[in-house]
Amino acid sequence: MTRSLPLRLAFGAALLPVVLAACLPLAKKVPTGAEDFATYCAACHGDAGKGDGPMADTLDKRPADLTRISAKNHGTFPMARVMSKIWGYARTPDGVVMPQFAPLLEGEKMVLFDSGDGIQTPTPLRLVQLGEYVRDMQAK
Repeated sequence: MTRSLPLRLAFGAALLPVVLAACLPLAKKVPTGAEDFATYCAACHGDAGKGDGPMADTLDKRPADLTRISAKNHGTFPMARVMSKIWGYARTPDGVVMPQFAPLLEGEKMVLFDSGDGIQTPTPLRLVQLGEYVRDMQAK
């Protein structure tokens, strides 16, 4: 028993979206700031950001207590400076061993971000989310 050409075409047309969907790359889920912190920061800075992670005692210089950034900055959270430090742009020769986050963000989604100067700057979404996560952990 042979199928007619119209039936074959209809069957093929019905399968086309399934085949195309299987060939398209899956949408990549963007990690949250909390997820990136747990993955890349908590080992040294600790789950709560107090500088007491399991790797802290193995380092020459103790990791910063991230919950005190605003307190050390007269009650204001310096978002641009913090994001710059995370990104790896603000490096100082003081023996800081914090790895650069920038290589992890290559090709990532960009968003417009205003760090307070009124200028919307294209910035990796994950960097903004991580900066906001650190901002939200400030001691009250």
